Amino acid sequence: MMSVFLICVLLVQMTNPAIQNDFSYYRRTMSRIRINNLTLDTENDVNNEMANRMSLFYAEPTPMLKTLSDATTKFVSQNKMLPVEDTTDCLSTMASVCQVMLESPEYRTRFTNTQTFLFCMRVMVGVIILYDHVHPVGAFAKSSKIDMKGCIKILKEQPPASAEGLLNALRYTTRHLNDDTTSKQLRSMLQ
Repeated sequence: MMSVFLICVLLVQMTNPAIQNDFSYYRRTMSRIRINNLTLDTENDVNNEMANRMSLFYAEPTPMLKTLSDATTKFVSQNKMLPVEDTTDCLSTMASVCQVMLESPEYRTRFTNTQTFLFCMRVMVGVIILYDHVHPVGAFAKSSKIDMKGCIKILKEQPPASAEGLLNALRYTTRHLNDDTTSKQLRSMLQ
C-alpha cells in the first residue's frame, strides 16, 4: 500500500516542478538568517546534511519515480530466485484492475467521491510508468501485459484538467515510448 501512496506522490510532484526552486529559496533564506545571526526556530529548521539530500532528491525531474524504479530494480536484482516476471506481473495486474475499475460502469457508480476516481487514474498511470522502467521491453510493446490502448483511451475520455498531467507523465517519463517495438498507433494516441 505504501508503494501506491508513493506513486501518487510521484505524480503530484511531477505536476509541481517549482518545488526545487521553492526549496532553494528556503535554503538561501536560512543561510542569510544564519549569516546575520538572527534568531532561528531550530526545531523546524532542516540541517545542512538533510537539506543537501533533499536537494539531490528534488534535482531529478521525477524524483519519486527514480526512487521507486531504483528500489524495484534493486529488489529484482538482489532476489535472483524471484523471476522479474513476478514483479512485472504484479504491476500489470494492478494496472489492469485500475483500468477495469475506471472503464466499467458498475464500478464507476461506486466512486461517490471524485477524488477516488482521480486516485485510481493516478495509480494506473504510476504503475504503468513503473512497469515501463522495470520490464525489459516496457509497457508499450505488443508483448506487454498492459492494455495500453485501453488505458490511454480512459485518460483521453476525462476532462483535460484531470488527465493532461497524467498523459504528460506517460509521454515524458516512460523509457520505451519511442522504441521501435512501440506501435505507431500508440505513439499517435499520446500525441
